[in-house]
Parts: sequence; C-alpha cells; structure tokens
Amino acid sequence: MLLAIEQGNTNTLFAVHDGARWLAQWRAGTDAARTADEYAVWLTQLLTLAGLSVGAIDGCIVSSVVPQSIFNLRNLARRYLHVEPMVVGENVDLGIAVRIQKPSEAGADRLVNAIGAHITYPGALLVVDSGTATTFDIVGADGAFEGGAIAPGINLSMQALHEAAARLPRVAIQRPARVIGKDTVEAMQSGVYWGYVSLIEGLVRRMKAEYPAPLTVLGTGGIASLFEHATTAIDHFDHDLTILGLLEIVRRNPHFGDR
Repeated sequence: MLLAIEQGNTNTLFAVHDGARWLAQWRAGTDAARTADEYAVWLTQLLTLAGLSVGAIDGCIVSSVVPQSIFNLRNLARRYLHVEPMVVGENVDLGIAVRIQKPSEAGADRLVNAIGAHITYPGALLVVDSGTATTFDIVGADGAFEGGAIAPGINLSMQALHEAAARLPRVAIQRPARVIGKDTVEAMQSGVYWGYVSLIEGLVRRMKAEYPAPLTVLGTGGIASLFEHATTAIDHFDHDLTILGLLEIVRRNPHFGDR
C-alpha cells in the first residue's frame, strides 16, 4: 500500500492507496516542529481505526511546501514504515515540462496539481487551488505547467482585516445571505467572500482572454468547497487532484527504490 502525504502551509493530507483505490484520507494541521515520533503515533491510531496497519504500507510519497518539515516526514517513512520516501522535488522524475522562466521556482503543490489535472481532464486547463494561498495555474494540453497567478487565500484576507483594523472583529468565513451587509459582521463576510468570488471570476476571465486555446477550469484545495454553487467560472470541482497527481508520480517512477 502507498502512503501519500501532501503538506500545505495550513493542513497536511495523509492518504492510503492499495493499488486500486483510495482506502482512507486524514487531515492534520501543519506544524513544522512535529516530530516523526508524533506523526507515527497519530498515524498508527488512525490506520488502526480504519482497519489498516503500518506494516502493510510499502511505499511513501511526500509533497511539501514547508521545507523544514521534510526531515521529519522522511524520518517517519524510514523509521516507522521502513521505506525510502519519494520526495517531490528531490531527484524524482515528474514527467512534466515546466514552461516558466525559472522552473526551479514552481512549487511542488502546483506541479503535482498539474499532473493530477492532466491525467483526469482533456485539453488545456486552468487549476484554481484555494488554500493558504489561492493559485491559478495553466496546464497545457500536453500536460506542461505554463505558469499562472498567486493571490492570498481567503483566510489570510480575513485575518489581515481583523489584525489591521482595531474595531473589526474576528469572524467566521461563510457565504452570506446577501451582498449588502446590515451589520459589521455581515459586511465583513460579504466583502471577503464575494470579493474572493469576484477575484476568481476576474482572473479566470483575464486568463481565458490571454491564453491562445480554450481552457477548462478546475477548482480544488482545502477550502474550494466554499465556492461551489457560488460561481459559474469553475467548470468542475475536484478535491482529489493532488493525491491523483502523487499517485501518477509514483507510477512514473517504478524503479525509484532501486536507486
């Protein structure tokens, strides 16, 4: 069985695949100081609850945008799973062209999403990933990563609004019933939520106008569900793009363990 680990700045996803299907998925808050031992205790308990065991895992792939966490995740795989983890960005063949000025600057999460999107949907694609940051990435019809845009995530915007304005409270992000708020909380929720919908719609529109081929727009990421049914700018919501990309990378590197 394969353990796929996708670590973002806010959350870390652990998913188990048995070669035919995904058996289980869990999320934990990202903590760069969490040790391999702490990961092992947490993961062992969840595997047990799912009727699985650590000993059945014979492969591991890690994608992380938090470099200081990779050491502990690597130790988790080596010491408790007894496998050498495949770490995206470290001598792993992604099988993808990166058509930007400095290919080394492309984030692991963006490349993995591009792979997952290309193997799942035909043609040229625009992937909107909503998380700590909101990324808008172009995937060519041949699967190449062709760049995009990065904006602050919706949670960061709400946090900044609260911290920078002394009289504005901390409020939960949710879809408000109306655009015109009737009190401070409603006004903040409306501004941030519908402002982000407008951000998505505006950037999608501009990217479609600039790109020389039709684009299918995909929504993914930890908080993408916030925007389902709120905009027609996104054609499909697919919350599994990243782990599908990780699984495909493993398949493209069948002899990794022989190196």
